[in-house]
Amino acid sequence: MTVRPVPLPRGAFRHFTSMDTRWHDNDVFGHVNNVVYYAYFDTAVNRHLIDAGLLDVASSPIVGLVAETGCSYFTPVSYPDLLDVGLAVTRLGSSSVSYRLGLFRKGEPMTAALCRYIHVYVQRSTGKPVPIPQAHRALFESVAADG
Repeated sequence: MTVRPVPLPRGAFRHFTSMDTRWHDNDVFGHVNNVVYYAYFDTAVNRHLIDAGLLDVASSPIVGLVAETGCSYFTPVSYPDLLDVGLAVTRLGSSSVSYRLGLFRKGEPMTAALCRYIHVYVQRSTGKPVPIPQAHRALFESVAADG
């Protein structure tokens, strides 16, 4: 039996990135289309790495590629909502890192959506998995989820 995820509070996350919804994020049903959520999550993860000086999108020799994602939606968001994306590392392997990401409307206490997201670190030039560099490990450990 599969247990459906439930909304989580802000305290379940260790780092937040703010962003705005955009006019073209809404679909014909008047809310942000499900595929756009993945762009928000990808932006939050990569912004965290860029801000820490660990990712240069054009030239970093080692990069994290998305190996798996999944999202549970609880409450729709729509333009012109302001958002916070919460991030916490749930597992740190030798070449992969698993994240829990939560999408919040600005000021709301519970997630509107919850994502699992796995990066596998590879050598850009070969695409082969490599050990996560120590500086990255330290950053990931600093945002590790409790329990």
